[in-house]
Amino acid sequence: MTLVEQPADIRDLREQFDAIERDAKTLTDGLTEATGTWREDDGSWSVAGCFDHLAIGNGLYVQALREGAARARKRGRFRRGPAAPGLIGGWFASFLEPPAGRRFRLKAPRKIVPRRHVSLEDAFSRFIESHRDVKRYLEENADLDLAGSRFANPFIPGVRFSLATGLQVTTAHERRHLWQAWRIRRAAEQHSHSLSRVARLGQGP
Repeated sequence: MTLVEQPADIRDLREQFDAIERDAKTLTDGLTEATGTWREDDGSWSVAGCFDHLAIGNGLYVQALREGAARARKRGRFRRGPAAPGLIGGWFASFLEPPAGRRFRLKAPRKIVPRRHVSLEDAFSRFIESHRDVKRYLEENADLDLAGSRFANPFIPGVRFSLATGLQVTTAHERRHLWQAWRIRRAAEQHSHSLSRVARLGQGP
């Protein structure tokens, strides 16, 4: 089934993932390794850290989504309607949307905390690979009852979301951390410019 032939809700999800990938590529365009790995302080993440966090999180989330899809397919739970999240799932996805700094800050589960020393190139390539896995999952399972089939959330023990909610949460989570990464990039570039200015002043006339 081509993208044009797919239902509008599936096309919308695919287009959200495509837009996120375009934004990620724009974010890293012209970004140096030094700027991409710069941190505001010891407790903050770099741009590379944001991508590493998403790569790790996407991998674990897709694994859980695949298990949920396998159960749904085995039980014959095929598409009945749009891949819309329920009331609670929709609220949670909305809660994750940026701007992240104006909402309650969530501490990342230990299993998806980014590696402390990770290169921008490695983190970004891992993110793109994981992101393609997410999009592949959507294409392979668009025929399932995504709104009515559930999976075990790998980060919140005992919580089960619908597959539709899982996909909506994924897009919101990615947008949240890309927003964060853009803010970090601007701060890193400002820091670099400030250092250059101080160095020029130190050289004197």
